[in-house]
Amino acid sequence: MSELYKQGLNRNQQLLFPPSIDDYVDEDNNVRAIDSYVELLDLTKLQFSNTRKSDRADGQKAYSPKLLLKIYIYGYLNKIRSSRALEKECKRNLELIWLAQDLKPTYRTISEFRARNPKALKQVFKEFVVLCKNIDLIGDGLKAVDGAFLRANASKNQLILKKTLDKDLTKIETEIEEYLKSLEYADKEKQPSSIINKLPKDLRKLKYQQEELSKNLKLLEEMGKTQYNKTDSDASLMKKPAHNLMAYNSQIVVDDSFKFIVATDISTVGSDRAQLHKMAKETKENLGVDKLKIVADTGYYSAKEFKKCSEDNINAIVPLANMRQVQKDKGKFTRDEFIYNDNNDCYICPNNYQLKKRIAPQIKNDKVNFIYTGTSAICKACPLKDKCIPTKAPYKQIYRWEHEYITEAHNKKMQTEESKVIVKKRGSIVEHPFGTIKRTLGWDHYLVRGKEKVSGENALIMFSYNFKRLLNLIGINLFQKLMIALKDRDISSIKEEIAQYIANSLLYVVCFFRIYFMLKFKSRKAVILR
Repeated sequence: MSELYKQGLNRNQQLLFPPSIDDYVDEDNNVRAIDSYVELLDLTKLQFSNTRKSDRADGQKAYSPKLLLKIYIYGYLNKIRSSRALEKECKRNLELIWLAQDLKPTYRTISEFRARNPKALKQVFKEFVVLCKNIDLIGDGLKAVDGAFLRANASKNQLILKKTLDKDLTKIETEIEEYLKSLEYADKEKQPSSIINKLPKDLRKLKYQQEELSKNLKLLEEMGKTQYNKTDSDASLMKKPAHNLMAYNSQIVVDDSFKFIVATDISTVGSDRAQLHKMAKETKENLGVDKLKIVADTGYYSAKEFKKCSEDNINAIVPLANMRQVQKDKGKFTRDEFIYNDNNDCYICPNNYQLKKRIAPQIKNDKVNFIYTGTSAICKACPLKDKCIPTKAPYKQIYRWEHEYITEAHNKKMQTEESKVIVKKRGSIVEHPFGTIKRTLGWDHYLVRGKEKVSGENALIMFSYNFKRLLNLIGINLFQKLMIALKDRDISSIKEEIAQYIANSLLYVVCFFRIYFMLKFKSRKAVILR
């Protein structure tokens, strides 16, 4: 029967001319693109560690940072992120053997490279963004920002919360008090010795728990925090509708043209309210532009952020959260039904009375708010008071921010047709990268700990996404031509070739769907005629 099938090589037979490693990797393999790109990078300029020559003559030579960067890029593109798994793959994976030139760094060397170079990894991300902009794949048009929770390498079991500590301390203090009463009662009533001996043991256990809780509470007070995780002190408990998780809030800004991520960062706060200006400013710096138009969802709505954006020539498109609907459902007046009179610096209520400005403003969360109030006599006698003020409130109060004109201008802008169209486009620009990152590529959590290290891994994740997207967009052959052009420092000709290639690809896709729907319509029509 063996004569019917192809026979492999005898594993014990020695070959006189073994094939080269290069023969195991196709010309259009992604590893060739990784190798070409990393070889062009100036890792000393990007501030990677171990890039200078050592003066020492003894001991082993260090592994090149380029080698370790190649290994990590390959790993993240192929869902292999663990340093131990990468060490294994370097010994058995032909693609990695080719990429690493048969070098086999240990998992500790691989792991330390990622942990020690967070700033350099961020620079690699920025360099690639600049490359995509230089070949006209990132335009000057609309950008969209969004955030997602990516799990931290920290357990919820190691989390201490001030609210929980206060609750547990109160409970234990009550239990201790009850045990002391039980001891007193046992002494008086001369209970059996087994009961009397057990009570002090239970009391010592409670005292120990009380002491531990007090230590944790003191630790939080010293740090000025309301929560602290002993595994990763920078990770925070973040809430989702279905569950809570220890996470970091990953932020990305995506370009409208070909959906490349142009800026990224992480936050230890679960809210997006303070992220708009920071992310928009980083986008401007990465792209080297003077002005920017950026769209976000209602979670980014913040008057303070709009002020910062307007000062930095950033046009923010953020829809107003529908907070007034709750008041309307209760049959109460909403804020917009009180009209501000600029000439008299007062508010006019729905019953046409003036709410006058107080002398002393309110200062809260670094914001100066002016207070406008009615009078107790007028408000109590008003026929509309049930729709205007709570039952126990003596009069109506309205708070007006000192820069309220910025919020008013923003809200007016959001009523235009152009802004409404842009808000509808937001989801199609920025939602799918996180879907691809978390579901298709499996990057839904971080492996390192600490905000600085996590920011480096986050940059590596977003770089890998952009790298994969570019390869899918222009193909390996054109990418290799681009690398040669970059080496020769002349990308003018390759830019035209890339533009033509993408245009032809888009035309092919349009024609495909056109023919597909035509055939589908004809088949449906034939079924109806039958």
